[in-house]
Amino acid sequence: MRTRILQITADLLAQSATADVSTRAVCEAAGIQQPTLYRMFGDKNGLIAAAVDYGFGSYLEGKRAAVPSADPVADLISGWDGHTAFALDHPNLYRLMYAPGLTVVPEAVGEAHALLRAVIERCAAAGRLRVPAETATRMVMSANSGVALSLITRPEAYPDPAISAAVRDALLADILTPAGADHPAAGAGGLAGAAITLAARLDESAGTPEGAILSPAERALLGEWLRLLSAPENP
Repeated sequence: MRTRILQITADLLAQSATADVSTRAVCEAAGIQQPTLYRMFGDKNGLIAAAVDYGFGSYLEGKRAAVPSADPVADLISGWDGHTAFALDHPNLYRLMYAPGLTVVPEAVGEAHALLRAVIERCAAAGRLRVPAETATRMVMSANSGVALSLITRPEAYPDPAISAAVRDALLADILTPAGADHPAAGAGGLAGAAITLAARLDESAGTPEGAILSPAERALLGEWLRLLSAPENP
């Protein structure tokens, strides 16, 4: 029953001209009473958040199942393009995912952030990141979602989807070190870039024999030092 209600809600949202749907319309389509709906989802916000998670399910499943390539930057580019494509194909669901008035935040928001962070950390471990991983993750997610929302909510001002690739390339040029650099400390990355790379490799080594060289206290202390060294003011 829950899955059927979510499918109906997602379908009604896709057909809506206002990216909204009433609980009465959902109940009528599902053949249930409103108290039943409220017992399952709490209120309309809970229903909408669950419907967004349901609608994003196949997209996130594909990202979870994706096999990382040998080039994390290529994976980052592919992820950006896939994010924009999903927004254009499912504009109403996407608008609701980031709707400021939605009091229940869809779980998909957090999962999308975590999946992006994993790709960013691979870029850092490869010596390609010039800003801390979490900063880069926030920059990429905010820019990608901002472009996507602009394309679907202001098509008259943003008629060409190619703006997404232009913003993507400009942002990546700002947060990534040049390809082929011998070492992040010997170029645009500087000391901060070297610290970012080492921090990412330290995280990757957790649970491995190599990582066991350091005690938990030593790992925590080294991690704190690397966090300080990765600050942008360390050229």
